[in-house]
Amino acid sequence: MSAYYEEKLLENEGKVNDKKRKLLESEADEQTSDELKELLKPYLTDELKVEIIDFGTNGTHAVDYPDFAFLVADAVSKNKVDFGIMIDGVGVASAITANKLLGIRAAVCNDLFSAKSSREHNNANVLTMGARIIGSGLAKEIVKVWISTEFETRHQSRIDKITRIEKSVKA
Repeated sequence: MSAYYEEKLLENEGKVNDKKRKLLESEADEQTSDELKELLKPYLTDELKVEIIDFGTNGTHAVDYPDFAFLVADAVSKNKVDFGIMIDGVGVASAITANKLLGIRAAVCNDLFSAKSSREHNNANVLTMGARIIGSGLAKEIVKVWISTEFETRHQSRIDKITRIEKSVKA
């Protein structure tokens, strides 16, 4: 485990203790990801009234995205926060990593339909987006739709099946 990863865990210890409508952000080692994250932060806090814990790299230095995707997914998996948001180049790498953890349903959403559907039908608890694919305006719309969309319980039996598969494979 990298020293930077361990430092981030210690730095944020205790900040994810009470379950409110918190989200976490992360991004890989790309300037576009960091720029998009920084544009979204005031939108999330000021307009959507969401508390943020930023596990991101805060710069453009090279990092390994699995370290940061794990931080976010782990906090969601352990029910320390309600949701996670991650930004990387395309959105796929962070989603693949996050989905390795028990209880995570990470969805790559680079359009509004996917954002709405991932919450309504799949009860996604981690949103990933690609900074190389979408601009800041669309990213804001995606985040707003994703956060405001409620899970439709008529799909619960499918989520239960996914959970059973997940537990049997990871046992």
